[in-house]
Amino acid sequence: MPQTKKILAISGSTNLESSSTSLLKYIANTFKDQLEVEIFDGIDKLPHFNPIQSQINTPQEVLAFREKINLADGVIFCTPEYVFSLPGSLKNAIEWNVSTTVFSNKPVAIIVAAASGEKAFESLKLILTTIEAQVNEEATLLIKGAKGKIGKSGEVVDQATIEQIDDIMDAFCQCIEDENPIPTKYQ
Repeated sequence: MPQTKKILAISGSTNLESSSTSLLKYIANTFKDQLEVEIFDGIDKLPHFNPIQSQINTPQEVLAFREKINLADGVIFCTPEYVFSLPGSLKNAIEWNVSTTVFSNKPVAIIVAAASGEKAFESLKLILTTIEAQVNEEATLLIKGAKGKIGKSGEVVDQATIEQIDDIMDAFCQCIEDENPIPTKYQ
């Protein structure tokens, strides 16, 4: 039996009932036989990014976050779009990792769930590519009109969206298998 892969799921929303968090819960439940998905719930607890503290006297919350990324076989990002960009909390979380190598060659999946979402999608893809994350085009998804595709209880109610999630998760899992990353101590 193949070993279950550890996935860190990061929602760009601090709202626990957001479409982004609902989608990550759906993925965690749907793929629980293949993946051990941990939904990171501390994005709003990370301090404001400070480039000096990124390398000296780094806050414990940041060190713990980096370690979760380091130990994960892959990372899924699911985010809304705020004012044609990424939510500040998500950008802040990523910035704490720029001076490290935790994302270097780390397989990532990107989902943007928004009314429109193109700008957040482009921005997140550019940022993750810049920090050397392994972004497979087939493991990315832009869900336009997300609120209408997720029910009041957080379930995905749109069949086309379910099929798209299945497709990107297949590509993401294949990317992890192909890469077979071995966690290394980061700087």
